[in-house]
Amino acid sequence: MKNLLTIAGSDSSGGAGIQADLKTFAALGVYGMSVITAVTAQNTQGVERVEEISREMVKAQIDAVFNDIPVDAVKIGMVSNPEIIQQIALSLKDWKAINIVVDPVMVSKSGYHLLKPEAIETLKKELLPLARVVTPNLPEVKAMLGWEVTDEERMESAAQEIFSLGLESVLIKGGHLEGAANDLLFDGKDLTWFKSPRLNKKNTHGTGCTLSAAIAAHLALGYDLMTAVEKSKSYLSGAIEHSFPLGHGVGPVHHFYRFFKEL
Repeated sequence: MKNLLTIAGSDSSGGAGIQADLKTFAALGVYGMSVITAVTAQNTQGVERVEEISREMVKAQIDAVFNDIPVDAVKIGMVSNPEIIQQIALSLKDWKAINIVVDPVMVSKSGYHLLKPEAIETLKKELLPLARVVTPNLPEVKAMLGWEVTDEERMESAAQEIFSLGLESVLIKGGHLEGAANDLLFDGKDLTWFKSPRLNKKNTHGTGCTLSAAIAAHLALGYDLMTAVEKSKSYLSGAIEHSFPLGHGVGPVHHFYRFFKEL
């Protein structure tokens, strides 16, 4: 059994964040552990309130896990402020963490800022270079680079600029463009497109968290990055295809669709 650690915020409605990551890990046959960076009060209609966990408690959670259990991969999601980002970076370097996947969660679907603006530079300088792959969507690309991606040609330019921050590789998710939901991987040598049709589904809460968690799981299982992305996108497409309505807003993807009858 491979052991994975997610470092992220808690979603009280269970569709994204820590909860989505742990569901993804379980669905893909790896053991999930968690370090909670923030507690959110949210549901399918949006985020209502956020309370951050102290830097000291974030460190204590990381130390408790690594001191006892081998960690085969780390997925990082919501990290909210510069102090928490700095501590995560220090701790992961101290523990020589491997297979780090960073999903730079910045703004919720409802528009709530989950990463403070003053933390963006800290994220770019201290945390992103530790990752094996970083998985921003297009609004997150804009927040990092200061300019908007409007087509696939600009996605390629953005991938190269983000890579120049000192990254090992970057996967830009193109779901916010019109048409197909194509993603782009750049490892410093090759620009590789992962083509997939857009699924006409409303309930997509937790898609970004799920994809990055799935990539981390597949890396821990020994797949190379290209194969890990392919398998993760396939898993996510199935989860979206079988997503279901919950509450009055955007419902969650179905992490366990492979084990359940279609709802």
